[in-house]
Amino acid sequence: MGRERVLDEIRDGQRFILVTHENPDGDALGSLVGMHNVLRALGKDSVMFMSADEFPLPYEYRFFDLEGLASVPPPDIDERTAVYLDCGNIDRNPLEIVKRDDTHIVNIDHHHDNTRFGTVNWVDDEASCTAELVWCLMRDLDVEPTITIAEALYVGLVTDTGRFMYENTGARAHVMAAELIDAGVDVAGVYQRLYEEMPFAKLELLSRALAHVERYDEGALTIARLTRDDFRLAGAEESYSEGVIDHLRSVAGTKVAAMSRELLAEAATGRKKVSLRATDHDIDVSAIARAGGGGGHRRAAGFSTELSDAELVKFLREQIAAQLQPA
Repeated sequence: MGRERVLDEIRDGQRFILVTHENPDGDALGSLVGMHNVLRALGKDSVMFMSADEFPLPYEYRFFDLEGLASVPPPDIDERTAVYLDCGNIDRNPLEIVKRDDTHIVNIDHHHDNTRFGTVNWVDDEASCTAELVWCLMRDLDVEPTITIAEALYVGLVTDTGRFMYENTGARAHVMAAELIDAGVDVAGVYQRLYEEMPFAKLELLSRALAHVERYDEGALTIARLTRDDFRLAGAEESYSEGVIDHLRSVAGTKVAAMSRELLAEAATGRKKVSLRATDHDIDVSAIARAGGGGGHRRAAGFSTELSDAELVKFLREQIAAQLQPA
């Protein structure tokens, strides 16, 4: 039902503003750009909005075609339907002007803990990524994918499935990939831009993170930390910490991999961003993240905290133990 209502909103609406979550990843950006261009193909007036604070984007996403993006809300924002893409809750986007009670919101997402904050909600937690939902809408609306649409949706797909390795990679994800490749996606080119043009500073930061790895409870928790000094000494941007956690989750015996990094813009608060990954079905890391004030998927989630390193480890160990040995 949610899917049909979203289709009605698109068919009946004329002006849209598209938003996604802060610190956008490949699925967020791919869904944003893909949906924007689908709407434009239908003759709709579409504006993508991202705060100026989000720029520059991580190096691997700077090839996206962002024509039609605004960092200042358009003057007619009151008359536009707000489409939230890949946002588990409304507070994951800083655009306060669309959070009024009378704003008409279409919420399209695949996070199982989505708060259904929209006027219209289509939340499919069986989808591999939000880009997959945009692809479904594109097909329902009989829009032929341009290379811009196809490439954007393919980036969302390949990044959120971990290059088709995560358990969220269903049959529909492979059908989607095949159709997007038929539409002209250069698979090798996309892979190279995403994964093979790493700045040396990112490798240096990885070495520093791996030097700080600790394991607890017979390896159930494998955690690494990055401080502001690590970023400074490596000459690394904040986004360069992405991917470190994948090395931790691959260690045998690990139930939860955790990556803690100090936020560079919040030196005075000592605030950290914590990323979590589960390696099997025994632990739901989204529940841990929610307990810390965040959220996400069962196998991938995160939160921000001002806990000290010792307090954070204690919190994570207790949360893991509570799930492994429930009362």
